[in-house]
Amino acid sequence: MKATAISILAFVFAGNLWAASQVKVLTKVDQLPVALNNDFQFRKTKLFYLNESPPKARKSLSQTMSTNPNNPTAGIAEASLGFERSYRMYGAITAADQHQRFGNYFDFFWRVKRPATVTIRLEYRQEKLRSFVQAREISYTYAKGTQKTEFTIIGDDYFNDGRVIAWRCLLIENGQIVAENRSYLWE
Repeated sequence: MKATAISILAFVFAGNLWAASQVKVLTKVDQLPVALNNDFQFRKTKLFYLNESPPKARKSLSQTMSTNPNNPTAGIAEASLGFERSYRMYGAITAADQHQRFGNYFDFFWRVKRPATVTIRLEYRQEKLRSFVQAREISYTYAKGTQKTEFTIIGDDYFNDGRVIAWRCLLIENGQIVAENRSYLWE
């Protein structure tokens, strides 16, 4: 009995991992009805823009603390940005590898209170395409609890069409929007 339960959990977990790796780029973005539901919610959004020029070196943490004794954590936020850049660039040895890593990174943390088949969709606009809306989505066949989904607009997508200027992320169940998270510039 215990082995069966473990194998079922492993199958469900592996299914969600497999689903998460299958990003589908939509050719046409359809409008969906909105039916917001408290069983679905976005918890946190982490955005990171990785550009070609690394940030300029600033004062060290000890220098920052000595100039601003009222803010003992002044240099910590800057250190985390440096870590995020090195994390995203890890393994990119050649200039071509690094070129393919530049762009926008979106990490969405969301929660489902009951088991559901959910699709998470990122709709976005880029600088050079102006008001043209593009979308990418990932489907989860059995989602429950807290999940993390990552979308990337990097490499040639970024260099050809520019930086993402507005976005919205949707949780979709049965063809209806059940939760939404959006940038300030999204209309």
